[in-house]
Amino acid sequence: MSKTTDNDVNVRLIEKINQVEENYGKKFSNTQKILMTTDGSITAILDVLYGKIDLKTLDQHFEKATEESAGLCNINVGDEVNSREIIMHKDDYPLIYAVSYIPLKRLTKEMRDDLIRADIPIGRILKKYNAETRREIHNIQVEKASDKLKELYNTEEDFLTRDYTIIMNGEILMWIKEFFPVDYFTEI
Repeated sequence: MSKTTDNDVNVRLIEKINQVEENYGKKFSNTQKILMTTDGSITAILDVLYGKIDLKTLDQHFEKATEESAGLCNINVGDEVNSREIIMHKDDYPLIYAVSYIPLKRLTKEMRDDLIRADIPIGRILKKYNAETRREIHNIQVEKASDKLKELYNTEEDFLTRDYTIIMNGEILMWIKEFFPVDYFTEI
């Protein structure tokens, strides 16, 4: 059995984004491709592009894991998760919308406190606590805008989306899905 290398993963991500472009019939900008394929912090990339960005929590609550969220996080149905919905923005200009499930049993108390009480991006929380993590990108695709996304972005455009997990100590720390309109990040 051969070992997967970083280069193999990068080739698969490039192939994935090329397939999405082919299916959608549109070439994406390099910035869009970077945002869709990075295994680093989206927050850090947006900070470079726009200056320090902000985050607004639209909804956050604890709930018992459903079959869906348990499957996404590799936990048991009924385990407690933080369900979070946020928008990253610069001066009230929406940049990236994201939803996430975070199994509470895998967070330190300090991480949980920061997550709950403040509008802090996940990337900054992980950096603050020097958490050694990695990201595994699962899906990259184009989706039709939901009513919520149409309202948040004031657009009828389709959305580029990706979902991924953040892994820490060999376990899924978070499952995240990010969205932005296909006409965003084309000029940068």
